[in-house]
Amino acid sequence: PRLFRLEEDAAVINRMGFNNAGLEVFLANLRRAGRTAAAVGANVGINKEGADPERDYPALVNALSPHADYLTINISSPNTPGLRDLQSEARLTAILSAITTDKPVFVKIAPDLSPEGLEAVISVALARNIAGLIISNTTLARPDTLRSPRKTETGGLSGAPLFGPSTAMLARAHQLCGGKLTLIGAGGISTPEQALAKILAGASLVQLYTGFAYGGPALIPALKSGLAALLRARGFSALTQAVGAGA
Repeated sequence: PRLFRLEEDAAVINRMGFNNAGLEVFLANLRRAGRTAAAVGANVGINKEGADPERDYPALVNALSPHADYLTINISSPNTPGLRDLQSEARLTAILSAITTDKPVFVKIAPDLSPEGLEAVISVALARNIAGLIISNTTLARPDTLRSPRKTETGGLSGAPLFGPSTAMLARAHQLCGGKLTLIGAGGISTPEQALAKILAGASLVQLYTGFAYGGPALIPALKSGLAALLRARGFSALTQAVGAGA
């Protein structure tokens, strides 16, 4: 197994990696699905072996742009050796400089970045005029509060233990970018209150993984209705008014 539920901690550890059948199969699936009213995001990462990031990311973006509404450059999975090194200023600049698309591009970053590393990523994102950042991916950290016997498994930790660190990084990113980047908050969201906390910290949108794994499809409408009620209770007439209001 490569995915482990830490039920005592409302968390998950995964070491799935980027297992897939390749770009051509992915493209065929997208074409077969057709366009819908829902936004389609294409998330791209490089192979574990034989990869050339400055070549491969632009090639993936070029191939997928006609079929996606936005693209995510994943340089933060902890399960692909060397991938997080691409978050450095020089490597990220080289990758983004080689990408040409009229679709919004987001970069997904790690919660384990140093403050200086976060500043460098934001500097590059602003300089290359990308749409924004997804904050954050899973963490390699193992908080002392973890209770599950599976806490020693190798992989990225997501879920409740990630909420605090990822939200703090989100707020810092909002301050650093001055509202010039669209930030997508991810990490530990399972309640409307947590979704609102991400928005108040600077997120314009939120994503969830572990919460969905535990809560199932019914969690999505519950989050939407609960978030709408919380916004009204706080006097916000639109979600955009709340973005960064607590950062």
